[in-house]
Amino acid sequence: MARLKILTEPELREIVRLDMEAIHCIESAFAALSSGNVVMPPILSMAIREFNGEVDVKTAYVPGFDSFAIKMSPGFFDNPKRGLPSTTGLMVLFSVRTGMLEAVLLDNGYLTDVRTAAAGAIAAHHLAPAGVEQVCILGAGRQSCLQLEALCLVRPIRQAKIWARDFLKAGAAARELSETLDITVTPVTDLQEAVVRSDIVVTTTPSATPLVMSDWLRPGHHITAMGSDQAHKNELDVRCLSRADLYVPDRQSQTEKLGELHHALGSGIVKEKTVYPELGDIVAGSAAGRQAAADITICDLTGTGVQDTAIATFAYKRAEVHSAGLTMDSRS
Repeated sequence: MARLKILTEPELREIVRLDMEAIHCIESAFAALSSGNVVMPPILSMAIREFNGEVDVKTAYVPGFDSFAIKMSPGFFDNPKRGLPSTTGLMVLFSVRTGMLEAVLLDNGYLTDVRTAAAGAIAAHHLAPAGVEQVCILGAGRQSCLQLEALCLVRPIRQAKIWARDFLKAGAAARELSETLDITVTPVTDLQEAVVRSDIVVTTTPSATPLVMSDWLRPGHHITAMGSDQAHKNELDVRCLSRADLYVPDRQSQTEKLGELHHALGSGIVKEKTVYPELGDIVAGSAAGRQAAADITICDLTGTGVQDTAIATFAYKRAEVHSAGLTMDSRS
């Protein structure tokens, strides 16, 4: 009998948390990506500009994994005005041996949120100085909150500043995070000062114009830029990349088209055919990360299919252990 498991967002939230086990799962996926044996096609992306929306489809086959995922992820950025989340979506999981459908994960973007936050933690773990305590988060949405939560798992964060175009949202996020993380989180209006005074800066916005300027960077800074996942998005001044001692993409073939590297290449700040160590290379130990405390490091995260296969497989295994979800005959 072909068994199909169906899991809803509340069920997935119960069995999958942003914890070190989830972070290690995504970290192992990045290491696998570095091996060269992963099959990960380019992102299928469709813009729906009339409604300020986009849809991405991502997938990857990872040798050694029993399953592979295909993720469909819409992002409609006027939704908060309608009382709706900006991102939704689902993942479907198939057997690598037979291609049979194993699970439908109706996560509404939750698993993407977890694996994206985990990637931010991995970037900080491998690239940020060990003792950093202060962080600046750009954005006040779900991902900004999860990025701070993830950072607290890998670095001794004591103070955080939240900047957003909507100061009221930044204030609400700061109050919630102060309570849940038991650290000092403050909403700010002066972005330059917040960036300069922080050790780690994480950008989580859909901005189409740069927010972080190159002359704000100082020795020791680590920047994780994860909002630029479409060609028109751009959170960092292109000269930031020329100031960095180390620039690390999650997948260079993606960041050349979608990420901060895309804009640096277009401006001529970075020369064509420049090759950078990817995050998976640093995780696997085949490339060096931060070399000195004074280095400026930038990690450019556009989101990879290997992360989706990893988190979907992780969720499916957790569901089996906890007997979660609805199990049915897929042929019925």
